Amino acid sequence: MKTVLLIEDDRALRENTTEILELANYKVITGSNGLLGVDKAEKHLPDIILCDIMMPELDGYEVFEKLSKSKKTKHIPFVFLSVKSQNQDIRKGMNLGADDYITKPFTEEDLLNVVERRLAKVHKIDEPKANTIVLDALPYDAEIKTLNDLKNYFDDYGSLFEFKKDDIIYREGEHSNYIYLIDQGAVKAYKIDELGKELTTALYKEDDIFGFTSFIHNVTFKETTKAIEDTRLFGVSTIEFKTILNANPKVVLELIELLAENVSSLKEQLLQMAYGSVNKKTAITILNFAEKLNYKSGDTIKISRSDLASIAGIASETFIRALTIFKNEGIVKADGKDFKVMDFERLKKIK
Repeated sequence: MKTVLLIEDDRALRENTTEILELANYKVITGSNGLLGVDKAEKHLPDIILCDIMMPELDGYEVFEKLSKSKKTKHIPFVFLSVKSQNQDIRKGMNLGADDYITKPFTEEDLLNVVERRLAKVHKIDEPKANTIVLDALPYDAEIKTLNDLKNYFDDYGSLFEFKKDDIIYREGEHSNYIYLIDQGAVKAYKIDELGKELTTALYKEDDIFGFTSFIHNVTFKETTKAIEDTRLFGVSTIEFKTILNANPKVVLELIELLAENVSSLKEQLLQMAYGSVNKKTAITILNFAEKLNYKSGDTIKISRSDLASIAGIASETFIRALTIFKNEGIVKADGKDFKVMDFERLKKIK
């Protein structure tokens, strides 16, 4: 049974929230003010903490600050409770490094969804759970001169996260707590526009590093990432990552070069989206995806047509029509919902 620490000074809300959580089979510990909350967090080491912002003794920010400085409690998922009129308080809380927030008044579904999502994703350092294994951090005195050295650091000292296909790794607007290195699998990044349309912004393969937001400021993620196959990641905290960069200026230059290459590739993609023919856009998108994930001729490409269409910057129906043309010419072969590229050389010559 998972344990929830609820720190809330409003007695009625505290009792109602406790009842909802207990009916959902959670053990609930409560604190009526910030001081009691800190004491109970350190004593019981709950699986997750829900904390009001405006409280006597210690407010929610002070509670979070104290617990995040303790080795015993800093890895416990922390969720702020805030009324809707306190949007500036929510932003402040997320910028401090909280994992999530719930606006009051909230529904039973809202509450349980946040708790379940956070318990499934983030775990305590002293009690690894199903999809997260936290490795023991060891001293590392050697200079990190290259990206390869940096990746070795991720392998040796990072926290290991495991995600099933279609699991969300992080969502747009969430606090950027980690930089990730892909050990196995593949990840896509995407944004949702105001019409609800999904636009894939990047694809990451084994040995890629992702999750950058800012090396200077505490900002939230600007896109959502999802595992497109079963995926293993090594994560290094953003604070630790910045410390590494400050201590190892040589690797900063390699990192800048990597980011510059990514920008250059993005510009190329934008030019193709603006000026290339539909068939050319489709062909280049398939080629880039296959190259990114090391697909060879005859390998089944396991990504939805809608995902590839969004990368190409065209409608799914348009992408499917182009794919049908390639199929009729023997360049690709249908494989249920997926497809295989049978002739990469001919695909490269599409105009």
